[in-house]
Amino acid sequence: MTEGLPRLLERVEAGELGDPPTILAYIAGQSVEIPQGELNETRRRAMLLLAAGGDPHRELGVDDRAVKAIAVDLFSEERRAQLGSGIDELVLIARDLPRTRDAALYLAGDLDLAWRLYALGLLAEELGE
Repeated sequence: MTEGLPRLLERVEAGELGDPPTILAYIAGQSVEIPQGELNETRRRAMLLLAAGGDPHRELGVDDRAVKAIAVDLFSEERRAQLGSGIDELVLIARDLPRTRDAALYLAGDLDLAWRLYALGLLAEELGE
């Protein structure tokens, strides 16, 4: 993870970046190894699902069809384990940030949800570009 991570986690703690579990799942997901071509193809398919479902710029949720599609398409036990390791690292780094630590512990206890939140972050990143 990056050098600026402690400052980023302070911003999560302060509530500056949005929903802590979603942000932390995305940050932890930076340690997940996904080939760029596979990621791009998966995002393109998800964008088609978004467009077919109405306004592609609507607010997304963890149970959105496009988010679930990304989660399923990119899933492997190895990648899920990489996400879990990233979350474990965040728990340690955020030990003095109660809100952030609690959110990271919550994710560590539900890696299936953490994976879907990571997928949500990947789709949000695509929409932001």
